[in-house]
Amino acid sequence: MVFDKELISAKLRRWEEYLSRYELPSWNDIPDLGLYMEQVIILLKDYLDYLPPEIKEEQLITAAAINNYVRKKVMPEPVKKKYYRIHIAYLIMICTLKQSLSISTLKTMLPSDAGEDEIKKIYSSFQKRHRLSANYFIEQIRMMAGGILDHDSGSSYMTTESTEDLISSVSVLSGLCRLLSEKLLLLGGKTVENGGDISVD
Repeated sequence: MVFDKELISAKLRRWEEYLSRYELPSWNDIPDLGLYMEQVIILLKDYLDYLPPEIKEEQLITAAAINNYVRKKVMPEPVKKKYYRIHIAYLIMICTLKQSLSISTLKTMLPSDAGEDEIKKIYSSFQKRHRLSANYFIEQIRMMAGGILDHDSGSSYMTTESTEDLISSVSVLSGLCRLLSEKLLLLGGKTVENGGDISVD
């Protein structure tokens, strides 16, 4: 596949600029009115507009997907078919994390039976961590894509000159990050004394 360096460079700069301004809504900015499914889908697509349109439309933000999250007990059920702040906070976290974690892993990570105070704390921490991670990601991509963006990225051995190398690098890093997340979640509640394994596999 052939990539136009000028096009890729312009897209990377535009996405960097967008991500540097993007923030998930705060807990208090999420409506607590009792929204119906169609309204929730519109709201989530607005909140998560950094996701490519193909992902928002086809995989994550659909009535079927939301019903599946409820059925699999990854989040609490709606109240008389209405979704409140707590439901929307769950959905923001699920839709964001679903990019790199499986449903079964998410179920371990997000307690579906938690009270509103606990979810407020979990969501607020997640929102802050999302912002910090986005900033870190921007810095790393700027460094890795130095050859594509035509700027000095220092002496990093991760600097790429081609779009193909950048795709390969971020894909491998994505896979490794997913594995690390899943391995860490599997260690929840374990200690070396009660059977936790400290080997690499």
